[in-house]
Parts: sequence; structure tokens; C-alpha cells
Amino acid sequence: MSEKPIRVLVAGLGNMGRSHALAYHNEPGYEIVGLVSRGGSVPEGLGDYPHFTDFHAALAETKPDLASINTYTDTHAEYAIAAMEAGAHVFLEKPIAANVEDARAVVDAARRHNRKLVIGYILRHHPSWIDFIAKARELGPPYVMRMNLNQQSAGKEWMTHKRLMENTSPLVDCGVHYVDVMCQITDARPVQVRGMGVRLSSEIAENQVNYGHLQVLYEDGSVGWYEAGWGPMISETAFFVKDVMSPNGAVSIVMDEGAKSADMDTHTRTARIKVHHAALKADGSFAREDQWYSTEDEPGHDALCAREQAFMLKAIREDLDLSRHNEDAVRSLEIVIAAETSAREGRAVDL
Repeated sequence: MSEKPIRVLVAGLGNMGRSHALAYHNEPGYEIVGLVSRGGSVPEGLGDYPHFTDFHAALAETKPDLASINTYTDTHAEYAIAAMEAGAHVFLEKPIAANVEDARAVVDAARRHNRKLVIGYILRHHPSWIDFIAKARELGPPYVMRMNLNQQSAGKEWMTHKRLMENTSPLVDCGVHYVDVMCQITDARPVQVRGMGVRLSSEIAENQVNYGHLQVLYEDGSVGWYEAGWGPMISETAFFVKDVMSPNGAVSIVMDEGAKSADMDTHTRTARIKVHHAALKADGSFAREDQWYSTEDEPGHDALCAREQAFMLKAIREDLDLSRHNEDAVRSLEIVIAAETSAREGRAVDL
């Protein structure tokens, strides 16, 4: 006898919310009981589901098994805790909250109510990124980890970025993904963070920055840097760098020529992985040629969201222990928030 589908309420129908809603729509293990969007619009193909403009009213009326929260960051903690108090498991888009205290409160609520909490770290479900991390770990520490994701935006995309910056900076919104990757590679405790930021547009508030850069130092001697910028002035030169070095060599994600930062799929697509070995022959030349791994058949953005929701379903049905997953989400947020503090106060922040 097949199990009953998980009844899910989807809140937020932007880029990520739309993709997650489609994943639930196409997965027989789920049944969508409601969609929530403040603007009132519903993506094509999802118009037959009940629609709400207020999350709390939708939660009370639909009584879902799972709340999928894909709204702006400032509502994450409030919505997630309310859902768990109402008896629902939670899928929560990253970052987990606007600050570390709220993030801890969300994780504590999941533990207290015995609810499953999965954070939208999409790269954890990406086969090529999983391979990239594994190949980097094979080299051994200490690591130098260089990562960025700059996005040149105009029109509707720039409007979205300006709205996002009312709640979170590029360094936090995108940074949690790649800091999480760094932490998986080294698996050492982060000990110090340094950050800087620049306001490059008069169209954002004076206390906002649309470019940020952080450096994080780890207990095993590893170091990492990350940069992120949004806006019409952002350069597309080297906008996507994912590179790890160690005493034994380097692993790099190499993008295809002509890739554009505004293309959502470039945020996860790897194109090719290059592994370089540092070992030398007696004559001083390299002992091994560089190795290239093609990732042409990797999943696109919507398919990755479907993988995330398959993991959510597995976590509920098989009662997976998500405590490490949740602690890792708090840790990556702690690092990027520390970088913002460092940039604002002009000092290094010890963790």
C-alpha cells in the first residue's frame, strides 16, 4: 500500500519558489494544498491550486504536513517557527534567517517540536559540486579556497536585487552557499572572519552595499575568500571563480566561454572540472598531466530543486537525522554575518 502524499503549502513564488512548487507539482509523493504570494500572481501551470496572500491565514486553513518557505529573508524565521508550532515540517530557502540569533531559534524550534527542517542549500544536491568537493578533499589540507558569484543585472533583475538588499546583502544571500562549500572541503572550525563592502549605486539606501568581499581563516590553516556584487555596474570578467588549492595541487570549476552572470543556470552549472597535481619529476617537470572531467549531463536549475524536494521527502518518510545539516546552515550564516560586522566596524571578527 503506497504512503499518503505529503500535503505542502508553498509560500513565495519567485525564482526559487516557482521551481520548488513545480517540483511538488510533479512529484507524486507531494500534494500541494495552497500557494502563497503577496503579489497575487501564480506561475503558469500552477493556477489550479488554492491561492492565498497571507501566510498565517493559509497555514491555519490548509494545515499542511510541510511548509515550503521561499519568501524574502526577513520572514524566514517567523514563518518557519509558526509552521513548526502548527505541526508542519519545513523546507526553508537560504539564508536560514536574517541574523544568527533567529537562525538558532529556527533550529531550536525544529528540535523542540521534532520537525524536519531542510535548508535550501541547492549545491549539496548537485552531483558535480559533490564531486568537486570530494576531489578537493582528496588533495588534503591546508586549502586556499577562492570563490565568487558576481551578477550584472538590469531591468527586472536589478529591481529584484534592490528588493533583496532591503533585507540582505549579496555577501549573505549568495555567500552562505559558497562558504558552506568551503566548510565542507576543510571540515575545520572557522576561527576568524574579515570583510569589506562598497556601495556602488545611489539607487540603494546609504547603509546598504551591493558589493562585498570576505576572508575566512580556519583552524587547520586553511583560508578562503568570497566576493559577490549585484547591479548594472558589475563586471562580467571572472564573475564566476570556484578554485581550490592545496600543497598537492588544485581543483577548479571552469566555465564555458560566453557564460553570462544573469543566467540563473550559471549559478549552479559547472561546465568542466579541472584537477591539477603538484607532484614533480626528478627533472622538475610535472609528474602528471591535468585531468578534465566533463559535466555536460548535469541537471539544470529546476531539476536540482526537484532533487532537493526528493531529499525533503526522504527526510520525512525515513526520519533522517538533520542536526548536522541544520548546524552547518547556522555556521555558514554566522561566517557571512561576521563578515558584514567586520566591514561595518573595520575589524577582524573572531568566532
